Amino acid sequence: MRILGIETSCDETSAAIVHGTPDAMTLESLVILSQDVHRLFGGVVPEIASRQHLTGIVPAVETALRDAQVEMPNVDAIAVTHAPGLVGALLVGTSYAKALGLAYGKPVVPVHHLEGHLFATLLEHGHAQPPFTALLVSGGHTLLLDVPAWGRYQLLGQTRDDAVGEAFDKVAKLLGLPYPGGRPVEQLAATAPSPSHGHPHQFPRPMLRRRAVISDDDYFDCSFSGLKTAVLHAVRHAEQAGDLEGQRASIARGFQDAVIETLVEKVYRAAKLRRRTRVVLGGGVACNGALQTAMRERFAGRGGEVFAPSPRLATDNAAMIAAAGLFRAMKGEHADPAMTATASLPIPGIFSGKF
Repeated sequence: MRILGIETSCDETSAAIVHGTPDAMTLESLVILSQDVHRLFGGVVPEIASRQHLTGIVPAVETALRDAQVEMPNVDAIAVTHAPGLVGALLVGTSYAKALGLAYGKPVVPVHHLEGHLFATLLEHGHAQPPFTALLVSGGHTLLLDVPAWGRYQLLGQTRDDAVGEAFDKVAKLLGLPYPGGRPVEQLAATAPSPSHGHPHQFPRPMLRRRAVISDDDYFDCSFSGLKTAVLHAVRHAEQAGDLEGQRASIARGFQDAVIETLVEKVYRAAKLRRRTRVVLGGGVACNGALQTAMRERFAGRGGEVFAPSPRLATDNAAMIAAAGLFRAMKGEHADPAMTATASLPIPGIFSGKF
């Protein structure tokens, strides 16, 4: 089966062609048009994003088809992100996908953006198959899931306030770094000495108590607002001392270390609970090299494998939407004419249960 994927949930206009089955997928083309204009505002402006999608969606799809050397009659279905995201941006993608499907007589498959992130790693690592523990970390989401099978997702934990990517963006702004902040913070943190060499910023690890037990309501959950506030106080203290420039790298390293230690421990708890030996990372923050290294080091002792997407597939992209759409299409799922964009919607197949 060959799927045309379309992604317009935020500020990337993307199209891709994926061919195969859920067990063996081939990425034939991928086009991502990033909207750099939002850097001027320090965040995504929804109205601008929608207008940019209107301009970019046709050339993105045409280029993806041309790169794959495929014409629309040879496409079996069109997968499009319909939730969650910016409604105006999503409407561009869903409206175009439905019109294209109607014109060529192709079924349209609605795809949940976060389910797409779960499938992204599979395009590069064929063994990233269920069962596994999944950590989805992006600018808008932080979810800890157990995945016994595709289409079945048990929610174990999530952030109670800021998403991880949002915390990186806010800390970057405090440190005078550009938006989006994930990569700049990581690069700055890499220039600081390790804690073993005595860098002065040891921030608290939120919701990471030594005596925590599985019955605690924060055993799997995360919180990053307090950590962000601790960074704010450190920045103000450094400014008052006239030494912010000298402490920026140390603050970035202290913040990143706190985030990573928290995430690694939460994932380890989840994997241990369900006896999983595979861990899949997804979302923009998943391409953080320090996070990947720490996760692999933690799981190496128990023979675990950690799979993470490359930066190109970690960001919002249509390849992951096509991959998830292929799975849904092969189950016979497709949209009815009333399908539309939705700002917030649970992942299909998600459930909660006793630990």
